[in-house]
Amino acid sequence: MEMKEYFNFGPLVRYFFRKRDKGVKESMTIKAMHIVNKISISIFLICLIVILYRLIFRG
Repeated sequence: MEMKEYFNFGPLVRYFFRKRDKGVKESMTIKAMHIVNKISISIFLICLIVILYRLIFRG
């Protein structure tokens, strides 16, 4: 894999800001699953940024 493919965040951004399909009715469990997924991805990215910050600036 090329380095460019590792930093392709397009699918991640589309997951957070996707439009809902008007014709598809989602159940409550699917909505809850998507909310939990978004929270866990957000926490992971925040932790990754904190770890990189500590590695770079605190040495």
